[in-house]
Amino acid sequence: MYLAEKIKEKAGLFHNDVLTVRRHIHKNPELSFREYETSGFISEKLKEYGIAHKPVAETGIVAKITGKKGQNIKCIALRAELDALPVEEETDLSFKSVNPGIMHACGHDVHSACLLGSARIIKSLENEFSGTVYFIFQPGEESLPGGAIKMMDENMFDGDDPDIIIAQHVLPEMEAGNFGIKQGTYMASADEIYITITGEGGHGAMPHTTVDTVVAMSHVVVALQQISSRFAPPDIPTVLSFGKMIANGATNVIPKEVTLEGTFRTMDETWRAKAHEIITRIATKTSSSLGASCKVDIKRGYPVLYNNPQKTGMIKQLMEDFLGAEKVSDLPIRMTSEDFAWFAMKYPAVFYRLGTGKPDNKLHTPVFDIDENAMLAGTGLFAWLALSYLANPSESINCT
Repeated sequence: MYLAEKIKEKAGLFHNDVLTVRRHIHKNPELSFREYETSGFISEKLKEYGIAHKPVAETGIVAKITGKKGQNIKCIALRAELDALPVEEETDLSFKSVNPGIMHACGHDVHSACLLGSARIIKSLENEFSGTVYFIFQPGEESLPGGAIKMMDENMFDGDDPDIIIAQHVLPEMEAGNFGIKQGTYMASADEIYITITGEGGHGAMPHTTVDTVVAMSHVVVALQQISSRFAPPDIPTVLSFGKMIANGATNVIPKEVTLEGTFRTMDETWRAKAHEIITRIATKTSSSLGASCKVDIKRGYPVLYNNPQKTGMIKQLMEDFLGAEKVSDLPIRMTSEDFAWFAMKYPAVFYRLGTGKPDNKLHTPVFDIDENAMLAGTGLFAWLALSYLANPSESINCT
């Protein structure tokens, strides 16, 4: 286990620097596709470490390290995200966000810092391995259409496609430094639902002379709950939720127009397409039955995230070899979504979770935070998985 010990030693050596990187990124968050300062900061760090890299999709970066120990055409890609969320931070951290209304509330600062740290480890060991490691710093994970599509459209690997692509993501409810993984279907697709209902509107005291758009909206919301309870196959997880309703009238004014915004998520692409048709039909016909007209706009989001079973099994074993079996657990499916799913549709992929040990500091909340001790394992494991994969003679070779 010489390689494992060497990686752990270097992860410890670089740990304070990794924390400094995380805190800088956390303090200076940027929204999707606007990560100019974050991208520039990472580029400067890569230059400092002597790692070749290039810009992709404007604010994204792809770095590359090729080992110098003999010839090996195998390659692996590791991915992290750069963008933050439109959330006002409410922590008391010394490095809390200085950008009003923007916060790293999903751990992308952690992911990027761990990836940068792993790149530094791997660069320091370049004379001891053969093959190629790509490091993807991806923009725009939190906003459609997502940065993964944009990066792939720009031929991010220059035709030298990886045999496997891996990503890790924080999980507050898991003990810090532990990891979770699941073979096969893991995360849901995610679509945005926009519904506009229009009618004559009018005086609230004379509803019989109006088309009551607010009542129509209410019936539509209730009727659409049947998508999950009566239309979805019982063996396919399905969620339809509305989080935004605007009826901008007054106590005595029924507005001419109301809007609904929500999310639809499921674990099956065929059912997903059929559900879109049913949502549109129910919304339009329910509105029509009450005299209103209805427009439904469904923006297709990220697909179902699928972890390649063979590769995932191998990665889980490598995790256990590096950390101990007691640190690695199997995960249930999750109805959140990830644009890493686009990568997984093109390349054999593995997406796993890094426990950060603060269950009360949930993702996408103003108080999100982590136990930074978890980053030591997150950094080392990334490097271990990459170099162990390249050294494994039993794995297939797809790179050209």
